[in-house]
Amino acid sequence: MRLILMLVVLLAAGAGAPAQRIPDTETVGIGIIGLDTGHSVSFTELINDPDAEGLFDRYEVVAAYPYGSRTIELSFDRIPENTTRIQQLGVEIVDSIADLLDRVDVVMLETNDGNIHLEQALQVIESGKPLFIDKPLAASLEDVLAIFAAAEDAGIPIFSSSSLRFMKSAQEIRNGSIGEVQGAFAFSPAMLEPTHTDLYWYGIHGVETLFTVLGTGCESVVRVHTDGADVVTGTWTDGRIGTFHGMRDGSHGYGGTAFGGEKIAEIGPYEGYRPLVESILKFFDSDVAPVAPEETIEIYAFMAAADESKQLGGVPVRLADVLDRARARMNGAEP
Repeated sequence: MRLILMLVVLLAAGAGAPAQRIPDTETVGIGIIGLDTGHSVSFTELINDPDAEGLFDRYEVVAAYPYGSRTIELSFDRIPENTTRIQQLGVEIVDSIADLLDRVDVVMLETNDGNIHLEQALQVIESGKPLFIDKPLAASLEDVLAIFAAAEDAGIPIFSSSSLRFMKSAQEIRNGSIGEVQGAFAFSPAMLEPTHTDLYWYGIHGVETLFTVLGTGCESVVRVHTDGADVVTGTWTDGRIGTFHGMRDGSHGYGGTAFGGEKIAEIGPYEGYRPLVESILKFFDSDVAPVAPEETIEIYAFMAAADESKQLGGVPVRLADVLDRARARMNGAEP
């Protein structure tokens, strides 16, 4: 059913309709899908701040559809409280994604449950509205690929990212502040959710940090897993090595170290949601995604390969092989 739904929307979206441009002078209305995460309220507090200036003053969250997960208790238990809080910020609650799309110019898909992101994203893509998808982009690699394929076919701008990507230090390192990055280590919490590829649920934060400073080109990964932690080491095609440490026991935090040709630098501190939200608004203003689809796909392939390495007892797994298998499953050629 999932593949059939994707094909139907691809055919509809591929009829030649260009991405709908946002208004040039009016306040731009943002719609939020999913109130099962605190991100929805936190982002709205920043955007709808009556004292907001500059780009933030041009945008307003005007409508929200609460669902969201209906199956993951940690997520759906948050919906009533988040619904009340977002209403207090002047946001209208609607009964469906279709109702939401009738009221807004652009969309932030905030649903915490990646299992329903494909279904929800396809509705937005069909409408022609620019779309930001919060982490996790999806619960499986085949859904990640399907979302990007649908957006590309329809000519709709989308992007997805963890807020950790937009730490000032990470952006400076990416832009050459320590010379060419020779290797990196990144860490974050890595709580697991059984319905998702392991690191998609929360380890994405540290993995995104790793790719922000190293860029693309990871060839293979090896994962060591215990109940309390994960260590995933990736080897890039040019011989560089990047390591992610995900923690479930003990103290939690976000950060890392980048090893450059000129010096070594810490990655951090984490600066909250504002840099990400500002990047989302710039994306809506320009239709230019700050993260290329190819990089995001490689990030999710890295995490999917880490799952396979875990299942195989910690042997190296090539990202290209993982992507080939995911594409085969999309096409019904592999169970």
